[in-house]
Amino acid sequence: MRMYLLALNPTDSVTEGFLPAAAHLGLDVTILTDQPEAHRKTGTEAEVLECDVRDFRAVITRIATHHPADAVFTNSDHLQTQAALVADYFGLPGKDWRAALRTKNKAEMRRHLAAAGVDRVRSAELAPGEDPAALLAADLPFPCVVKPREGVASEDVRPADSPEELLALAQDIQRRRPEAALVAEEFLAGELCTLETLGDGRVRHVLGGFRTTVSAPPAFIEERHDYVHAHPESITAQILAQLDALGVGFGACHTEFVVHEGRARLIEVNYRVIGDQCDLLLAQVLGIPLFELVLRTHLGEPLPADLDVRTDGAGRVEYALADRAGTLTAAPAATDRVTDCVRLAYRPLRPVGADHPHHRTNRDYLGVLRATGTDRSAVDRAVDGFFAAERWEIA
Repeated sequence: MRMYLLALNPTDSVTEGFLPAAAHLGLDVTILTDQPEAHRKTGTEAEVLECDVRDFRAVITRIATHHPADAVFTNSDHLQTQAALVADYFGLPGKDWRAALRTKNKAEMRRHLAAAGVDRVRSAELAPGEDPAALLAADLPFPCVVKPREGVASEDVRPADSPEELLALAQDIQRRRPEAALVAEEFLAGELCTLETLGDGRVRHVLGGFRTTVSAPPAFIEERHDYVHAHPESITAQILAQLDALGVGFGACHTEFVVHEGRARLIEVNYRVIGDQCDLLLAQVLGIPLFELVLRTHLGEPLPADLDVRTDGAGRVEYALADRAGTLTAAPAATDRVTDCVRLAYRPLRPVGADHPHHRTNRDYLGVLRATGTDRSAVDRAVDGFFAAERWEIA
């Protein structure tokens, strides 16, 4: 059976998760990408073909003139709608393209949830090139947040405390990203959490989630994720109701939300498995073949009624962050070790000698540490000890 995997740049989720899972399932994989050399440099044994994967018409043509497809899949935020349209065209299992579009387009997500009567967040949308003064007509409350409508990784997500600051921030983003539509919306207070789900269109499993530690304003950098086996039932029910309203229920989904005074409100919905190595930790903590299960849904196989997940696992993901621009001159190498019955896996994300600007986003990650065990206190001690002992130096 042949699976077409749509991708942009290579990610850990693909190289360490989905490609090994596809090999274990005996699938022949063809990677369609606009960055073929980057994928070939990973040493993948999969076939790699160049394609304008952002254009679903180009993808359809590439597949139609190559081998017949048994599955079309992507874990890219930017390609979910395209993959859904292509799968539908070939009559293959996949997500509803409307749901994929609603979740990627943050302005459309807000409009759809409000129309469904599920949640109403005051927001305004700004088309590329449109005068930012148009945002003021929405009479947004302050503080508010302005960000790219289809943005990822906290890039250009900024809080504004006044109309003047909102205009200045919007103008700055437009100057650097003239092709991007923007959305400004009321600031949603509360603890930032995630809910991880997996469904086949009939059955939906809740895989727990994370509590996320975010950097101090004005940036929104995710610094740490602590795994939780289950959020309070009332919170989970609120999130699932909003996902139902959006039409989300096929394959993996990573939902970010805040909780304030018992009310759960969506920040964004990433219609894919969680990234930044939290997916690798999730599979380990739950003790399930997570990536294989995701691929099986795209092959049209039903999920089991019970995934038989472990419930005694504890996990934490934490990132080493650059605090300034410059050249990384010292950093720990990749390592795997066991400390106090806690499995630690550290992976560098920026090579020593690399020179980078200071992005104030997730692009400032220097390395990531995954820690898993069965004792939350032991996991925390092991992680804290690792970061206390290691050094990252920027000249």
